[in-house]
Amino acid sequence: MKPVVQEEMTGCAIAAVAAAAGVTYRQGQRAAHSLGIFAQDKALWSQTYHVRKLLKYFAIGASPKQMPFRSWTSLPGLALLSVKWHLEGGKPFWHWVLFVRENDKSYVLDSKKALRHHTRTDFGRLHPKWYIALRQPL
Repeated sequence: MKPVVQEEMTGCAIAAVAAAAGVTYRQGQRAAHSLGIFAQDKALWSQTYHVRKLLKYFAIGASPKQMPFRSWTSLPGLALLSVKWHLEGGKPFWHWVLFVRENDKSYVLDSKKALRHHTRTDFGRLHPKWYIALRQPL
């Protein structure tokens, strides 16, 4: 899988789904807009409904609920992770990244524009809170 860099400051969810779908950020953004999903909507990074709707649009299956992160080795082969999880005014917020395990290698695709490398293996720095297991379309 290839990283997709977010083109909007708050577009991490769109970028993570675009990476899972194998499309560009613009394609993911167009799909999101057609569903009434916009990066500026804080619900996109404080709830899972919108990202699940976008995953469904791209025919990517998702587990029905979030699972607590236990270890990197216990993650499924493909998962959306919540990292940088924190509370703002009592409301949870996080940054979306995509975990991938393929060909005996594991890595995280991080869409943050400021990063030098968007394919990450520095797992000790990420601190996931929970994940949503994904299934690629057939």
